[in-house]
Amino acid sequence: MGILEVRDVGKRFGGLQALSDVNLSIAENSVHAIIGPNGAGKSTLLNCLVGKLIPDTGSVSFEGQSVLGRKPHEINQMGISRVFQTPEIFGDLTVMENMMIPCLARRDGSFSLHGYRSLMADREIVDRAEHMLEDMNMSNKREMHAASMSRGDKRRLEIGMCLAQEPRLLLLDEPTAGMARADTNNTIDLLKEIKAKRNITIAIIEHDMHVVFSLAERITVLAQGKPLVEDTPENIKGHPKVREAYLGESSGH
Repeated sequence: MGILEVRDVGKRFGGLQALSDVNLSIAENSVHAIIGPNGAGKSTLLNCLVGKLIPDTGSVSFEGQSVLGRKPHEINQMGISRVFQTPEIFGDLTVMENMMIPCLARRDGSFSLHGYRSLMADREIVDRAEHMLEDMNMSNKREMHAASMSRGDKRRLEIGMCLAQEPRLLLLDEPTAGMARADTNNTIDLLKEIKAKRNITIAIIEHDMHVVFSLAERITVLAQGKPLVEDTPENIKGHPKVREAYLGESSGH
């Protein structure tokens, strides 16, 4: 039994069957990648995992508890954090202020942006945020406005904000999208470091095969809304069904 279990999940949008009979088991403390051609259903599946969509059929459970019918913030409180394709940070706040927000939410269960500057007097929150910035190697950027940072640093900050909530499962939706190669490699190194230091499971959706093969221990390939194959990275690389799925996509352009 994995930390996350997806059983017979289906999702339809009008005449489009986006997901069909999807089964997926993600082992605890593993790095599991979900890949596939455009339109394979990857983002739809991820949205079913975090409560943004409700499957038409099937079940999704985390640590043995169903996530279906729960709101996204309730699923987050269960121990699942998601990193979006576009970094979800507060651009007009400093790096330090951004990091304090999830630290407070973790302690108190909720947070209002109104009056956030008074948090600087809360020693416990300040210490926690400073510790997280140190972990992310961002202490030297604590007073920068988040909007002024590179895409790679914005992603690093967002991942740190997720980790401040102490999740047991971190879902990454194309975390290196739009990055230069140097930022991509830095993000890979960061995720390897996080995995080595923390008791955490990572599930990643990613188009960049360099990222996938650098991080994943298991890979599930989706095609046309169905799991095509699941295996180790070594076996996925030359798998004829995987090659066919991607070549089929390429030949359609």
